[in-house]
Amino acid sequence: MATAKPEDMDAIALLKADHRKVEELFAAYENAKGAERKQKLVLQIATELTVHTIIEEEIFYPACKGAIEQDLLEEAYVEHDGAKVLIAELLGSNPDEEFYDAKVKVLSEQIEHHVEEEEKRSEGMFSQARAAGLDMDALGDQMRARKQEAMAQFESNGLPPPETRTFTGHELIEGEPVDEEPRAAQPEARPRA
Repeated sequence: MATAKPEDMDAIALLKADHRKVEELFAAYENAKGAERKQKLVLQIATELTVHTIIEEEIFYPACKGAIEQDLLEEAYVEHDGAKVLIAELLGSNPDEEFYDAKVKVLSEQIEHHVEEEEKRSEGMFSQARAAGLDMDALGDQMRARKQEAMAQFESNGLPPPETRTFTGHELIEGEPVDEEPRAAQPEARPRA
């Protein structure tokens, strides 16, 4: 079976092709040996996922608003933001650091779940969008153009810091590293009178 050329793909085919490419990169990472190879694969994964989220969040998801289940759309945005946080962690570290492989594994699992939610046969986002009668060819053209623009921009300037849409920047407190002893116990809070 011949694979469709990118210029012949509608929006859903384009997004599914992105999903398959990232799955291949994660599989390659699982078999990778050496820090340099792992880091190169993580950069490829990060680039592919960053561009993919851009075309979904700027073009596909807005087109789906009001045409598919709102809960499904909101979950997709939150899942993207979770992935962005892990991508930023990975790009800010190196394969020799503790938890690097674990972060790649968790990112892979998050993406696998996200893909499943989008591609479910009857109730998935893609099925709902197609059933709603969205113009997948026109969306595909817009997404392809934006994807090419983003790829060219990233080749010139590198990946930008992730921009979350659903995380509001609450202050986080970093606890002790996993392998160190916990801090002295804090005094218990007294009940209010």
